[in-house]
Amino acid sequence: MTNCKPSKIAIASGKGGTGKTLLATNLATYCGLTKNTLLVDLDVEEPNDFIFINGAAGSISYQYKMIPEWEESKCTLCGICSSSCKYHAVIQLGKVIAVFNELCHSCYACSELCPTGALPMKTHKIGEMKTLINRNLTFIESRLDVGEEQAVPLIRQTHDIVDKNYGNFEIQIFDCPPGTSCPVIAATRNADFIILVTEPTPFGLNDLELAVETMKKLEKPIGVVINRHGIGNDEVETYCGQTHIPVLAIIPFSRKIAGYYSKGKLVYNKDEDIANALRQIMRFIEKSV
Repeated sequence: MTNCKPSKIAIASGKGGTGKTLLATNLATYCGLTKNTLLVDLDVEEPNDFIFINGAAGSISYQYKMIPEWEESKCTLCGICSSSCKYHAVIQLGKVIAVFNELCHSCYACSELCPTGALPMKTHKIGEMKTLINRNLTFIESRLDVGEEQAVPLIRQTHDIVDKNYGNFEIQIFDCPPGTSCPVIAATRNADFIILVTEPTPFGLNDLELAVETMKKLEKPIGVVINRHGIGNDEVETYCGQTHIPVLAIIPFSRKIAGYYSKGKLVYNKDEDIANALRQIMRFIEKSV
């Protein structure tokens, strides 16, 4: 691993509840023992890494997107704004132009095309970012405001801030949203390597296959971590073997791990199976990324 470029590791999953947060928080803390490490919680709709990460409170910053604001006195009701908005965020209702903040993608089309300047763009708060610092580990949480519909703008802004202000961190770990929708695409776009966390069940395999196809479209290198091994079958291992996807580590099902997790405690230094899995993952990444 070189010092000239940080390793950006995204931890994702095809479905929720596979152990993504378990892996992200413990891997980041483990790496932070010896390297300058950044952990970023990009599951902005329901971030929970903070439950497991302690440290000194750092900065808090509010994040915004730009949306149009109708100025009735300037409007001639020409209809250009509503016809140009492909997201239907601007609609003409009789003699009123209605702007739906939740649908606006901040493309500026309505504002730029309005001949009278009746739709100037204004800032609209969408969420906030908090930081915690614990020795070599810096943690960033991005949290979407309640009622906001779009996670992607906040995820993109978080990436931009990381690139601008945290480029000196040797290891950067991004805890991504579950699934295969737009937030996952935005969260993994800058990653050098994707770890897909799954479970050995039919549901786990089905959603793993969807996640693998998504990452192939993005042309991202991937590896799989199988969590709670022993509760299902070996179909996930068979699938990975047939598709030549490396299995980075296997974490057995453990009531001990579940007990620590339910209390908001890290397990990298309390369970040897987790410790071995983290070592295997980092050895692979150091050789491959």
